[in-house]
Amino acid sequence: MDKTKVQEFSDSLRNNLLEETKKKAAFYGISETEILQEERKYEDSILIGGKIHPIDIASQRDELKKEIEKKGYDRVMEEVTYTWFNRFVAIRFMEANGYLPVRVFSSASPGKTEPDILSKALDLSFLDIDREFVLDLKSQGRDEELFRYLLLRFCNFLYKTMPFLFEPIQDYTELLFPDRLLHTESLLSDLNTIISEDDWKETETIGWIYQDYIAEKKDILIKAKKQYTVDQIPAVTQLFTPKWIVQYMVENSLGRLWMLNRPHSRLYEKMEYYIHPDEKEPDYLKVSSPQELKICDPACGSGHILVYAFDLLYAIYLEEGYLEQEIPELILRNNLYGIEIDRRAGSLAAFALVMKARQKDKKFFSHPVQPNICVLEDIELNEHEIEEYIHAIGNSHFPPNFSETLLQFSEALNFGSLIRPILSDVSDIHKMLATANISSNLMLFETHRKVLKALKQAEYLQSKYHVVVANPPYMGGKGQNNRLRDFAKKNYPDSKADLFAMFIERGFDFLVDRGYNAMVTMQSWMFLSSYQSMRKRILDEFTIICMSHMANGVMGIAFGTSATVWCKSYLKNYKGYYCYVEYENIGSDGKPVSFPPNNERMKGASITVKGA
Repeated sequence: MDKTKVQEFSDSLRNNLLEETKKKAAFYGISETEILQEERKYEDSILIGGKIHPIDIASQRDELKKEIEKKGYDRVMEEVTYTWFNRFVAIRFMEANGYLPVRVFSSASPGKTEPDILSKALDLSFLDIDREFVLDLKSQGRDEELFRYLLLRFCNFLYKTMPFLFEPIQDYTELLFPDRLLHTESLLSDLNTIISEDDWKETETIGWIYQDYIAEKKDILIKAKKQYTVDQIPAVTQLFTPKWIVQYMVENSLGRLWMLNRPHSRLYEKMEYYIHPDEKEPDYLKVSSPQELKICDPACGSGHILVYAFDLLYAIYLEEGYLEQEIPELILRNNLYGIEIDRRAGSLAAFALVMKARQKDKKFFSHPVQPNICVLEDIELNEHEIEEYIHAIGNSHFPPNFSETLLQFSEALNFGSLIRPILSDVSDIHKMLATANISSNLMLFETHRKVLKALKQAEYLQSKYHVVVANPPYMGGKGQNNRLRDFAKKNYPDSKADLFAMFIERGFDFLVDRGYNAMVTMQSWMFLSSYQSMRKRILDEFTIICMSHMANGVMGIAFGTSATVWCKSYLKNYKGYYCYVEYENIGSDGKPVSFPPNNERMKGASITVKGA
């Protein structure tokens, strides 16, 4: 993959989209400095800033004004930009891989510049188009308007398969749809020329595009050296994980667990960074079938870790004799779970998993399964509201601490996966309430909706997983806003110094006994005095299975890191597997030339040393 081109693409498309979005808003009398009032409203039109607009834009414009009043101009423009950015990237990816019924941004005919969706406009019955309208636009040569119409219809068509990314478009997002897409130097040119067709076929490209999309904002925020607001946390903490580190963590957690349960499996032949244990573990987590396995990334970003876990699970299912066409659905339904606070990233994570499923099953779009990706949301409930709800449903149905659990999600975007639900298991109450009939009580409808959403989030945060794998956010105390810092002091006194350390602790909470916690983090937890209590607990209660300690620059960042796999069980006298990776050990392809590496530090130590 040409990462320079990916960076160029992300920068160009983001900047051009943002510029077009602002131009479109200004066209309707909305800018950073002012919002023009409607001068006059007629039966079929509206006058704004001396310009006449169709009356049907009035409600969309009013909605846009409300959003700007609530969130601010810059944030709304950014949200609209990344909404279209994600959709354009997704369509271009599917187009390059041959997953669409028609090419949207390009043509299958060599040398043809007009997109196939335009030239075949009258043949697109699956879009439920207005044929007379299309004929009028074509006869009048209004290609830009036709392309806009067809693309919006196509996005609505994709909603059936991917509702997480292609929500029905009828709001101000449609109002700010960019103009002049077919122009020679337009956004379409960026989509078709910067990234090669081969690179568009790599699922990993999606993650790198997102990483590069937020890179500029991340640099600005980090240089500011201040506390980060809730909406800034995703950008400043996102870090894409090199694939070899993902492989190392997944293979020595999920792969290891499966090898323990199937000692004669040949899965190890597919695991490049798997470390064969020298001794057999007598007391390991028993798993009878692949469908039982539950793997969670509690800070899943754009889904890079989950995508590789999908590949390994697919190999496991195949080895167990499952039919190829049934495996993708089983994996998405039973095995993989992601939790995220950034809707942009969560949507791309779900998209990446759907693309893996479609890659393995050509008919997957005809029977799609939605990935288990939970994008956390703030849920505003008060005690009185909850009390009324409980009374209406019936007090006997609710366990103790029900109200307290719901109230934990008022700052879900700030605290994320670090929230420990007070109720340890909400599955039964969630199922009961999901089938409750409250249609006769309209006053409770909104409360019911919020309760179900809070319970769904609590379910994802329960202790039910066999494996947790993550590259958690890195943020020290200075960057934490006051509410996050207070939360950390109260709930994570031993690891409050940085988000990554809190996530290490939280990772063990997610697991069933003898499960595996695999995380790549800053190296500081291993030696700073501020983590002494945390280290003691980890060494006293759990076991380090293996660790890859990495020097500055190995992950593309200017500090040392370590990828560690722990077992949620104390294995007495167990010897862990350790190695050190220097920057010079990384080849031009971004992964170690050999593994474990052959360097001066490794020469002076045995790879196998006592880990606890």
